[in-house]
Amino acid sequence: MGAVALGTGRALPRTTTGLRKLAAGVLDRFIRSIDTLGRSARLAADVFRFSVTDSVALRLPVGEVVEQMWKLFKVTALPALLMAVPIGAEVSVQVGGVMDQVGANSLAGAASGLGVVGQGAPMAAGLLMSGAAASAIASDLGARSIREEIEAMRVMGVNPIQRLIVPRFLAMLMIAPALCIIIIASGVAAGLAISANVNDVVPASFWQSFGAFATPTDLAFSMLKAVLFAILVVVIASLRGLEAKGGPKGVANAVNASVVLSVFCIFMTNLMVSQLQTMFFPPRLA
Repeated sequence: MGAVALGTGRALPRTTTGLRKLAAGVLDRFIRSIDTLGRSARLAADVFRFSVTDSVALRLPVGEVVEQMWKLFKVTALPALLMAVPIGAEVSVQVGGVMDQVGANSLAGAASGLGVVGQGAPMAAGLLMSGAAASAIASDLGARSIREEIEAMRVMGVNPIQRLIVPRFLAMLMIAPALCIIIIASGVAAGLAISANVNDVVPASFWQSFGAFATPTDLAFSMLKAVLFAILVVVIASLRGLEAKGGPKGVANAVNASVVLSVFCIFMTNLMVSQLQTMFFPPRLA
């Protein structure tokens, strides 16, 4: 019994120390997460404030905004088109087979309307922005950070948020609805082509059911989701880019973190907005 007690007495301090270290690590991670959320909220508030004040005072760098719009549109427009076609075709193929079995081919347009407009288009736009646009923003700002250009701008009295982030923020807000519209148009066109040529659906019947189920409210919420996704992508990518450290490896880590966090936040935001839409604007025939 004494040996067991002695053995137990030796093991308890080690167990207690391990638990204390684990609790300290969890607490430290929690505090750092809250701190990151606070910095993100402060950055978002500064971006909104400068966007409004500079727009009212006519101090916006319009040329920079247009240039950023073109850069971001170049890296997202073609992938948006390439993503939209498989999304629309997949919805038509999967749903068309089931509808053909139950004799409801006339509702193929409704599936495209609810699937592509309601969920597919905003999610595809958000994933494109989080992949292409977020990496472009994070890499640019991260490279400037490790070259100490951001600190040099602060020393010269130039606010990097006002000078670098606001033009990218406004550019992203402007191209987000355009990407969503491109994906909707391409996805529905692909769904129509598959339904008419594979499932023998009359185009007029496709458009009739599409117009009956896809309401203007669905389109409005789709645009709202795209804009919210754009805001999340810019804030996350800008924060990670501004805080990049450690040379090229730090830039790579910033890009990776911005993409992963953007995708996670986009999925969570889509879930919340979809739930609010279902609660306050339940699906109904147009």
